[in-house]
Order: sequence, then C-alpha cells, then structure tokens
Amino acid sequence: MARKLAAGNWKMNGAAASLAEIEALAKAHPDPTCDVLICPPATLLSRLSDRASGTAIQSGGQDCHAAVSGAHTGDISAQMIADAGGSHVIVGHSERRADHGETDADIVAKAQAVWGADLVAVICVGETLAEREAGQTINIVAAQLAGSIPDGATGDTTVIAYEPVWAIGTGKVPTLEEIAEVHADIRARLTARFGPAGADMLILYGGSVKPSNADEIFGVPDVDGALVGGASLKAEDFGGIIAALERA
Repeated sequence: MARKLAAGNWKMNGAAASLAEIEALAKAHPDPTCDVLICPPATLLSRLSDRASGTAIQSGGQDCHAAVSGAHTGDISAQMIADAGGSHVIVGHSERRADHGETDADIVAKAQAVWGADLVAVICVGETLAEREAGQTINIVAAQLAGSIPDGATGDTTVIAYEPVWAIGTGKVPTLEEIAEVHADIRARLTARFGPAGADMLILYGGSVKPSNADEIFGVPDVDGALVGGASLKAEDFGGIIAALERA
C-alpha cells in the first residue's frame, strides 16, 4: 500500500495571500512520513504548485471535465491540471453531486480522464443524513462505489474518500464504530472487485476532521488518511492533522 495521505480540499476559498500557508506548512513539515496534498481553487493551482516545488507538498484539482479539450466554457481538463503541476484530481465530491447533478456515470468518465492525464483520481462517496437515519449508509456507499469507480482501478491510480455528507463542515462526526463499519465494507468491496489492487487502495475519511479528533479517527482500521476541508486552510490546523497521521 502507498504511504498514507493527508489531502486538503480548499473548495471555493483562498486567494494569493493564502499561499503563505503553504510555505508555513512546508516549513513545519519538511519531511513528513505521509503524503500531503492540497487541492486549491483552479485560480491558485499553478501558483501553489510553483510555491510547493521542492517541498513534500503535492497539488491537485477539485474537479475536471471528462473531455481533453473543447467548447466547455468555464471547465478545465485533467490535462490542464497536470500542466499546472497537479498530481491528483478530486472527482465525485458530494457538493458536485448535489450542486451540479453529477451522476455515477459522470464520475466514471472524469476518473478515466484523470487517469488519461497520468494523475490520481480521488473518488468520493458518502451518504446524506436522511440516508444515514434510514439505515441505508452501506447500501448507498456500495452503490456509489460500484457505479463511480472505473474498471481497472489500482492503488496507483485511485484513492477512495468516504465523506458522510451530513458531517461535512457541520462539526458532527460519526462514531468511531460507524466509521469502522463503513471503511471495512469499502475495503471488502474493493478487494472483492479488484483483488490485490483493491486491497492496496487508500481509503480516506472526510467529514469535520480536526487536530482534536484526528488521532482517534486515524486509529480506526482501514482509515488511511483524510480528505480535509476547512481545517486544511490554515497551516497550523492542517499540520496538526498531518502530525496525527504520522503517529498512526
């Protein structure tokens, strides 16, 4: 299995001044024992990649179009992300699924486009609060896994991120037992479908991960890192999460 991964998703936050956080993070964690990824807004990707050059910090995109190029105003391709210095692309985030109506088929196409640019796809899955309360979490996540991951996925090309939608940005966190149940089921399904390649894929947890709860979350089996939102915007907060992952 690859090294564990602390991934930060800045979402629609950040401007040029925010790049100072990258320098502070690199200074505080010059040689981390886990991989570190920041996915900033597209406007910052090239500058962040330049600023992170020579450090342990990788950069990535928050989304991409399935096509290589074309008449798609406002979109960017995986090749453009690679050209800007990115190594990963998040696809299928719950906010894209909800706000832009993205389907599993859309996410498969985007993941294949990411692979086509020789980048790593971070494929997101997760249930809503209504689905959790209806006892449908495992079924929903299983369906998203089956529908959103292209055939031929490997640990080198694909990372899975489980993000309970109801926990994102709310401060609410599932119990450790609930996290363990979902991650174990994801691992079993990945291994059943992809064999040893599925056993090697990183499974990240996302949903209000903070320095204060990171140690206990990273102690859960099959939690191989985190996809972090708000806490990744500040070097001190994200650094605390990185340190917890290094201890895990």
